[in-house]
Amino acid sequence: MSRISIEEVKHVAHLARLGITEEEAEKFQKQLDAIITFVEQLNELDTDNVEPMSHVLEIKNVLRDDIPQKGLPKEDVLKNAPEHQDGQIKVPSIIE
Repeated sequence: MSRISIEEVKHVAHLARLGITEEEAEKFQKQLDAIITFVEQLNELDTDNVEPMSHVLEIKNVLRDDIPQKGLPKEDVLKNAPEHQDGQIKVPSIIE
């Protein structure tokens, strides 16, 4: 007996906005049933002494420290701007 019906496969495909044929639905039913069977094997594992985690590997920040640095001179920045006004770059208004 399959753990997922063809109707459920079609429903999920519909939710994902996928058009699938009857043959594809049958194929996906078999594939999804195999996946569900495999995942259900995890329920047989003893996880009483396993600490919950969000990742298998230790996560560490690989970014550099944020150190303030002197930027470009305002004149050089405004020189490359298509339009500027009162020392600021002028952009098209998006709020009416």
